[in-house]
Amino acid sequence: MSRAFSITELVIVIAILGIMAAIVVPQFRGEVTQAKEATAKDHLRSLRGAIELYASRHSGIGPGYTGGVPSGELDAACFAEQTVAGGECLRRIPRNPFNDLDTVFMIGNSESFPESATGQYGWIYQPALRLIHMDWPGTDADGVRYIDY
Repeated sequence: MSRAFSITELVIVIAILGIMAAIVVPQFRGEVTQAKEATAKDHLRSLRGAIELYASRHSGIGPGYTGGVPSGELDAACFAEQTVAGGECLRRIPRNPFNDLDTVFMIGNSESFPESATGQYGWIYQPALRLIHMDWPGTDADGVRYIDY
């Protein structure tokens, strides 16, 4: 009498494992997306708080202007420096959890905020209005666009 498994038994076990994986994997992916959405909202809360903290310390002028004046050039590196300098507002610019980017696309004073996201940057920011949003296309489970977070 042989103690080894037959091919039929192995095929049945593999089929059962495949069926179980097919049930679990979609649920796991949904959980990952929910975690990314929660992280994005938290990062936006932190960024918005840092922007308001910086503005409250600089006569209502948001970070991102060279020289700290609204007539200055817009500069993403300047935004990062002003919000992170000395850890006063943030330790670092958080990464967008969907594309893992911490880059900031700056919108000029007279330009309108984009209607849709491209996913090429981590964040979209307009210093004149102190608006910051996530640069990620698509919607969450409730139908809310990620750019509208």
